[in-house]
Amino acid sequence: MQRREFITLLGGAAVMWPRSVIAQTPAKVYRIGLLSGGAPVADASPNGVALIRGLAQFGYVLGRNIEFERRGAEGDLNRLPRLLDELAASKVDVVVTVGYPPALAAKQKITLPVVAFAAGDPVATGLVESLARPGGNITGISDVSAELTPKRMGFLKQMVPALKRVAMLWNAADLGMTMRYRASETGAKAMGISVQPLGVNEPNDFEQAFAAMDREKPDAILMVTDSLTILNRKRVFEYAAAHRLPAIYEFAFLVRDGGLVSYGPDQGESFARVAALVDRILKGARPSDLPFEQPTQFTLAINMKTAKALGLEVPTALLATADEVIE
Repeated sequence: MQRREFITLLGGAAVMWPRSVIAQTPAKVYRIGLLSGGAPVADASPNGVALIRGLAQFGYVLGRNIEFERRGAEGDLNRLPRLLDELAASKVDVVVTVGYPPALAAKQKITLPVVAFAAGDPVATGLVESLARPGGNITGISDVSAELTPKRMGFLKQMVPALKRVAMLWNAADLGMTMRYRASETGAKAMGISVQPLGVNEPNDFEQAFAAMDREKPDAILMVTDSLTILNRKRVFEYAAAHRLPAIYEFAFLVRDGGLVSYGPDQGESFARVAALVDRILKGARPSDLPFEQPTQFTLAINMKTAKALGLEVPTALLATADEVIE
């Protein structure tokens, strides 16, 4: 090799070497804390699947440039402050909370940015100052139960034309879910439907709620969704089946799991919005400047197997409007 050729090759290698190193430098890995009042959010759970898919739309891939730190109180809300300490110690960049109690605990315990999902009405519960300018360290997706109640009652009426009385089952120890229940109660009463309030505080209370329905049988059930009612959903399914009571739920995954009918925010769309807020925070935005957003897409799901077991004829018109029909 001639000397000039060697110098040229060496110079080229010197120029190319930094580019090669840069190309091999791994992208920053962001750490996202996931905090639930129930079980930790698993990748294969409805919330986990929706969140991973939502983050992927913004270029985040689990195991490549994001990692999850998962924590769940397993129904014992006294554990939430300690779990938040663990997330802070693990140096997460942002915390996604599921439910009102985790969001409230995060507001009281940490200064890390928080994106709250399924926490009810954040203004009515005092989580934030306003939807447009939350202030503090929390933003997220707000509740729209007041707007959804008339539609939920309308779907029930199509299945049960004589509908006059609805039992509403909710976690009375959860302010966010209590506010959601009150919005549903107001909407039902405005339609001339009486409400049987069945607040529960712990798993043992479900038997008392079932006994109350035994004494005064409603025409249908509405279950407000939170960690407590999700953990006890099978008991509600079984009671409704044994007493041939139609029940409506807030999210489609409960219908896939055996419930009769649901109408509520589409989880895929909601978590795409959660992911968008997470992305903006990771890029430097402050939660106090990010307005709480509202769901804009809603899903009607019907489980035909459950309907048949209850002896219900689902109107053709209702089936035609359903977004998801489980056979």
